[in-house]
Amino acid sequence: MPRLLIVKTGDTFADVARDHGDFEALFLAALRPAIEAHPELVVEVFDARHDGDPPALGAGDGLVITGSHAMVSDAEPWSEALRPWLREARERDIAMLGVCYGHQLMAAAFGGESGYHPAGRETGTREIRLTEAGRRDPLLGTLPDRFAAQLTHAQSALVAPSDARVLAENDHDPYQALRHGPRQWSVQFHPEFTPAVMRAYLAHQRAPLAEQGQDAAALIAAVAPTPEATGLLRRFARTLVAHGG
Repeated sequence: MPRLLIVKTGDTFADVARDHGDFEALFLAALRPAIEAHPELVVEVFDARHDGDPPALGAGDGLVITGSHAMVSDAEPWSEALRPWLREARERDIAMLGVCYGHQLMAAAFGGESGYHPAGRETGTREIRLTEAGRRDPLLGTLPDRFAAQLTHAQSALVAPSDARVLAENDHDPYQALRHGPRQWSVQFHPEFTPAVMRAYLAHQRAPLAEQGQDAAALIAAVAPTPEATGLLRRFARTLVAHGG
């Protein structure tokens, strides 16, 4: 049976967890249609911070690596332990999708560089543009050339791995989505975020956004649904099932 392992790399704010669920719950909610359509798909959660060594992976496994309030550049021991595990998984062609922190960690693990973005934080519902490689990609290629996505990050993939394909970009970040191998993708945006979750994050970020000259109230008012981005998780799960892992 194919197994989808949600690699949890952090916790959300206490009020967001109370009202909407923690990170793994957000992913499970976004994935629910694919899980219900494919009961053979086994979904498990591995908390990289607390559950010990990364688990052994079977040929039928796939990974979704969550976001985090931690920073890749802090090189916390649990995070560093994931790097060789991810490299080995890529060598074995284990399917994976990194999101936000997962995107930055995969970029760093595979030879790129992640760190604080010189332009500061990017938060809110923003437009993402597919590149030519993105339009041809088997996962992202079904998206419109331009689509809305929820974003909240202070760090980014600053240098893409030399062998990565850039699939999507926007004015803030040239590496909004990368493909690291035949079945290994990562995205800076949050396909698991609902508009309510995005608004809650913006409410928490009023002060740092004001320091950057951004109006949190205006960003909250501009939050919109992002069905195309959210659908990316379901397509990834279906790809896993179709491949048999």
